[in-house]
Amino acid sequence: MSRRSNQLSNEQISKINRDVIIPSLDFQTALDLFISDCTIRNLREYTIQYYRNELTTFYKMIREQKIDLDIRDCSYEIIKVNVIKFMQRRNKKVVSINTRLRAIRAFFNFLEREKYISAEQNPAREIKLIKERKEVVQTYTNAELEMLFKQPDLSTFTGIRDLTIMMLYLECGVRANEMINICVSDIDFTNNRILVRNTKGYKQRFVPIQDEMIKQLQKYLQLRGKLDHDYLWINLDNLPLAKHQMQIRIADYGKKIGIRATCHKFRHTFGRIAAENQASIFEIQAVLGHSSLEMCKHYVNLFSNDVIKRHKEFSPIEKMKHRRKQT
Repeated sequence: MSRRSNQLSNEQISKINRDVIIPSLDFQTALDLFISDCTIRNLREYTIQYYRNELTTFYKMIREQKIDLDIRDCSYEIIKVNVIKFMQRRNKKVVSINTRLRAIRAFFNFLEREKYISAEQNPAREIKLIKERKEVVQTYTNAELEMLFKQPDLSTFTGIRDLTIMMLYLECGVRANEMINICVSDIDFTNNRILVRNTKGYKQRFVPIQDEMIKQLQKYLQLRGKLDHDYLWINLDNLPLAKHQMQIRIADYGKKIGIRATCHKFRHTFGRIAAENQASIFEIQAVLGHSSLEMCKHYVNLFSNDVIKRHKEFSPIEKMKHRRKQT
């Protein structure tokens, strides 16, 4: 048996006495502790990778500005000047800045919660996200959808697969992570639905599919055949299709017709078409799996024909015109 190391690690010291604040804490040690906690809490691999990437970039950004500091010396002023303003000077989008701030906030809140830093040493207490202007969500027009669906070469396996993927995106409005993790066994042809398991909020849900979608899935499954794994989407090597491969394929189809095509744009397009066809906020929420109604309200407010039709009845300008005719 190897000899015990006499020097306790930071994590061991913290575990035996949560009230003890470790004299020094380098970034890599702190990051490893945080990622370990994320793994223990069973966060999705995608979420863990997001934290790892954003926090590593945050540290590199600080070092790039010739700042070499202990984690406990990272004040809100440093976050404000050397993260927010630094990224703004580089014309980073608000969404990119907020994405980094969310990771930084989660990181320092963990360190405080686990007593690696004190409340006074936690800059996250003062971090506020930058206000974003709500922009109109980008969706595919009906004409763009028609053109996109004509792009895959239906004399090839990948063409049939890609068309089926795009149709299912439009049919169900699922996220890219949800789509790529669908398994053959998740498809319930008897009840016309698919079980979505790898969800953002950890709440599994069923999404309905209709006759045309069912026919297309059956065509694809016939070509896919039986394999030694259950993943629905595969490449030519019969291995599970990677998310970035799927995203690149759809982007390339968009380039062929001169538009920006993304997987997530199908999700917004589902919301638009559902709202235009009088789907309720609650129906849209059930299919899309949103935890709150805010985004669903956004679709209804933007695209519902009910508001447009009703506006004619209470339009102030129309009322003025009507009054003039009467006098």
